[in-house]
Amino acid sequence: MVVGILQIELAIDDAASLKDKRRVVQSLKDRLHRDHQVSVAEVASQDDCRIAVLGIALAASDVAYANSVLDRILDKARHHRDCHLSNHHKQILTGVEADSI
Repeated sequence: MVVGILQIELAIDDAASLKDKRRVVQSLKDRLHRDHQVSVAEVASQDDCRIAVLGIALAASDVAYANSVLDRILDKARHHRDCHLSNHHKQILTGVEADSI
């Protein structure tokens, strides 16, 4: 089993309120979940209307697939029209294979 974890920090320059931020964050969360079947949550800076930190996780059967999905998500975050990617951290965790349990 492989677990891919991605934390992204987004700058939302045009947000004047938390409502503006929520619109951008919810749109991106919904799109990532729908397109990539990943879990997405806002994990920090909830009270800052110009910064969003999202945690993204997925379970996969191999490292290459997990890396590929997380790289595609990073690309979408880099090119999102309402925010820009300011920082990210990616981690791949591997566990025991199901055949050995």
